[in-house]
Amino acid sequence: MHEDFHRIKRLPPYVFAEVNRLKAAARARGADIIDLGMGNPDLPTPQHIVDKLVETVARPRTHRYSASKGIPGLRRAQAAYYERRFGVKLDPETQVVATLGSKEGFATMAQAITAPGDVILVPNPTYPIHEFGFLLSGAAMRHLKAGTGEEFLRQVEHACVHTIPKPLALVLSYPSNPTAMVADLDFYKDAVALAKRLGLIILSDIAYTEIYFDGNPPPSVLQVPGAMDIAVEFTSLSKTYNMPGWRMGFAVGNERLIAALARIKSYLDYGAFTPIQVAAAAALNGPQDCVEEIRATYHSRRDCLVESFGRAGWDIPPPPATMFAWAPVPEQFKELGSVEFAKLLIEKAEIAVAPGLGFGEYGEGFVRIALVENEHRIRQAARNLKKFLAQPGESGHNEFPIQQNASR
Repeated sequence: MHEDFHRIKRLPPYVFAEVNRLKAAARARGADIIDLGMGNPDLPTPQHIVDKLVETVARPRTHRYSASKGIPGLRRAQAAYYERRFGVKLDPETQVVATLGSKEGFATMAQAITAPGDVILVPNPTYPIHEFGFLLSGAAMRHLKAGTGEEFLRQVEHACVHTIPKPLALVLSYPSNPTAMVADLDFYKDAVALAKRLGLIILSDIAYTEIYFDGNPPPSVLQVPGAMDIAVEFTSLSKTYNMPGWRMGFAVGNERLIAALARIKSYLDYGAFTPIQVAAAAALNGPQDCVEEIRATYHSRRDCLVESFGRAGWDIPPPPATMFAWAPVPEQFKELGSVEFAKLLIEKAEIAVAPGLGFGEYGEGFVRIALVENEHRIRQAARNLKKFLAQPGESGHNEFPIQQNASR
């Protein structure tokens, strides 16, 4: 057995692997790598959530198998959150499923609704599971250059008119990972009207909806009248409450789509560990000061990054939301491409970032910088960057070959 299996062959090369190998090698040599590459929150989970987990895990009854679609109290808590935050009423029994993070929820939904050969419309660049979840389910992708305006919706319509078979679903994700772009309610209204006219399902990922910096909370597509007819939305507690390793997310929306997801999940898992689900309900129902504090921390880190890297010689547009900055590769390094530039930063500045190519072909020319280090470390990274950029003739041409055809 020397050939890769069918689904493995469908996955493209992992762009981040080269960068990760170089990062590991540098650390093995004793380098102090400031890792701004992976979106892995470094802050602790709020104490009242941890306390609820500890309290619940002490009860042996909670050690048994749980409910695949989530315990009733957790689904009620998520429905209450949607009504409180978006003014959207959900039936916890038929319109809410708890998932093992939004990533797992998205991949399982892909399995639930996809037939081999179906076409899915996916923004580019985007978070990889938006594409790979469907690839693993046998679908074909049609990429649309990411945006939040009329041009993006024109691409959707053009793709539907000129694609055979007609696309099944449209993926939306705002605030966006990796670009941090946001969408307003008017955009969602236009997107829903277009999707209804074209017979498209909308799958909306709003994992970063509570990490915003302009005082204007991002909306939900389900706020649009009639969106419930065609849309499912995915959320996560990972960033909102600093619970990434807890693996807790949700899918909510159209009853038929939610039922399909719940049925597939029932064959795959018994749900998250019950104490985690109870603690997640405590997070949603409890005091929300911690959410504001987490948001404020990312806001301060964003401002620190933009200011300190700017003074070092790298102008980075301030992201309006998420825990990421989407930064153009500096002009003098553009011909290297995002992968080689990311490798160069590790080698010469001891800074790790994620190459934009890893999020799609239209991500080339950018890198994603995660706000997962404290301000002291961010300023240290800026000092390293300043020394690197000050080196005469530094371009990386002698260190790494330029890969013209890198793929993710």
